[in-house]
Amino acid sequence: DVPFGTITSIAESPKKFGVIFVGTDEGKLWGTRDGGVVWSDLSAALAKDRWVTRVVASAFDEGTVYVTQNGYRNDDFAPYVWRSTDYGLSWKSLTDGLPAEPVNTLREDSKADHLLYVGTDHGVFVSLDKGEHWTALTGGLPKVPVHDLQVHPREGDLVVATHGRSVFVADASPLRALTKAVQEKALHAFA
Repeated sequence: DVPFGTITSIAESPKKFGVIFVGTDEGKLWGTRDGGVVWSDLSAALAKDRWVTRVVASAFDEGTVYVTQNGYRNDDFAPYVWRSTDYGLSWKSLTDGLPAEPVNTLREDSKADHLLYVGTDHGVFVSLDKGEHWTALTGGLPKVPVHDLQVHPREGDLVVATHGRSVFVADASPLRALTKAVQEKALHAFA
């Protein structure tokens, strides 16, 4: 492991060819909108010297990108989850409801733009409002480091890859229907 200068995560926009974001182990995020001809340092507002664990380019909006960072190598156990809606020029922290533990990964649901998942050193959390608030997903999942997440695009299954406890699969498709409008109703019948 060579410290600093190592790419840790790459994300290409599914909305527009040539929009690419790259995170590194020293907390830098680089972006290009022309397929790599010109790169810009987009990390000024991110946590300094914190490993970029995941970069996710949104499937719903060309300029939206999510970044997670991890500071455990610096004895920093704060959660770092960021969203930019302007190609990384400005950032908003999305940590309301997350406990003080390192964040390892983030996934956006491919069909529901309001739905996000993060994997931390102690489990999985879900946000029903684009990362504004988080709730723990439990129900049999042990408190174990989660290093990757995938959402099956058709079935809506959430696949959770853990460190040392195998892979878990949960039917998360009902969460796709749990929109803000549904939550505001007094009663709702799901299909």
